[in-house]
Amino acid sequence: MNRTATTTTNLRRALRREVPSTVGLLADARDFAAMRRYTTFAFDDHTTYLQQIEALLKSLATQGGHTTVTLFDPEEYEAYCADTAIDPDTPTSRSRFTAHLATTGARITYTGQPLSTLLPELVDTAVRHATWEYATTVLATAGDCATCGKDMGRAAFTRAARLLARLLEAAGPGPHHLVCSVPAGEDQLLAVLRADDDTDPAGPEATEFTAVLAAGIALATPGGLVLRTMDPDAPDRLHGWRLTDGTLTPLTAAEVFAAYCTDARTGEPLSPEPGVDYNAGFPLAPDPDDEWPTHH
Repeated sequence: MNRTATTTTNLRRALRREVPSTVGLLADARDFAAMRRYTTFAFDDHTTYLQQIEALLKSLATQGGHTTVTLFDPEEYEAYCADTAIDPDTPTSRSRFTAHLATTGARITYTGQPLSTLLPELVDTAVRHATWEYATTVLATAGDCATCGKDMGRAAFTRAARLLARLLEAAGPGPHHLVCSVPAGEDQLLAVLRADDDTDPAGPEATEFTAVLAAGIALATPGGLVLRTMDPDAPDRLHGWRLTDGTLTPLTAAEVFAAYCTDARTGEPLSPEPGVDYNAGFPLAPDPDDEWPTHH
């Protein structure tokens, strides 16, 4: 190879490192099976497919570029092809949909982690993304209070943020693990927040948690919130509240125990978790700046 050709090759390799890559991943066997209807889809075994995906990711990593991974949903893909009037049974269409996901969907950065680590992280990110989208849609479409004219979505978010701040202040130093569950139609919105003394109330995780709590307030649905405080020298402490009428009402210790020790799907009792104290929720101090509409 002459000097000019070598220079050209090196320049192309350098340029390749400037181009980001996105890989659309069929995470589970059901989604994989749905894609097999297309004759241009080359794989017939999910395990082999995942092995090839991992090999591709490693190859992209060796080229020094930035690679993200996103979930490829066959139902969303079919709808996308119908909306854009493109043939779903072509590699070009699948590539175009993956590029669309790179700007709109849930995605994580590939840093060399094995698929056994990447897959659960990607699924969790996708669930959080869907929850965030649903919660923000609820708030954006909540409308105005019929009595006072306030924007209900904005008012609900402000109230949720104040409730969270008062809850963490009352909980004291920590690390704390909070879970908020809110029914929304046929689905259940679930948000998790890991909080400590340095938690940024405007950070992504806190904002997502606040949005779910706010959605429950705006929808006036009976949700729940559990706070777990970890202490290396003592049992973990669990406290719980019921979300009703736009506020958090403390549960009794027996109600907290029952909530944790009952299978939510079957209603069957579960064994208590060892090393855990089940406590009543503590009351939150009144908020003098609360402007939540009394009638809405």
